[in-house]
Amino acid sequence: MKKLNDWIIVLSLSTLLILRILYVLRCTGKPLRRSSQQALKTLIVLGSGGHTAEMLNLVAVLHRDRFYPRCYVAAATDNMSLQKARVLEESYSYETNVGKMVEAAQFMQIYRSREVGQSYFTSIGTTIFAMLHALWMTFIIRPDMVLCNGPGTCIPICVAAFLFKVVGIRWMSIVYVESIARVRKLSLSGLLLYKFHLADQFFVQWPQLQKSYSKAHYVGCLM
Repeated sequence: MKKLNDWIIVLSLSTLLILRILYVLRCTGKPLRRSSQQALKTLIVLGSGGHTAEMLNLVAVLHRDRFYPRCYVAAATDNMSLQKARVLEESYSYETNVGKMVEAAQFMQIYRSREVGQSYFTSIGTTIFAMLHALWMTFIIRPDMVLCNGPGTCIPICVAAFLFKVVGIRWMSIVYVESIARVRKLSLSGLLLYKFHLADQFFVQWPQLQKSYSKAHYVGCLM
């Protein structure tokens, strides 16, 4: 009898979890229920090389009084990207009603799931560690929006944001902008987010790419 009750409890919890996941997937893509004047705490994922250049160009044209405070996240071995983000933020100035400067940006680093050249076997442990780190970081930051454009670093963060939606901790809207370098095929990060419906908004910069992935939104070249 006890075993039967245990099975009933497990089945009930599993059913509730599945229903919750389906509900989150159904709601994914709907706009945040916020006033157009209300600021959105934004987590911005940076990647080495071109990913950071593209992302900072995108950030530069955002309404800075709408998307703040901003938190920039890069891989633990990527100091250059955060340095570039700091330079961008230092060019901005924010003042309160009493004329004092206020901090509008944070800079954090996250462990990589897999380093270049690392074996797939050893990457199992580093991926688990990176996922746990992403869960902790996302819980601490609790952004309203996650903005990313393709680096592998964004996957653990996006998964963490999706899990927080499922358990009801916080609804974090995931916005993905595919790199301009991707003309006909999505990057691996983009493909994972697209196939598993993790992104609330998915943008591409080439019309032929949108034809191959009909649920993506074509926005033209942002560079």
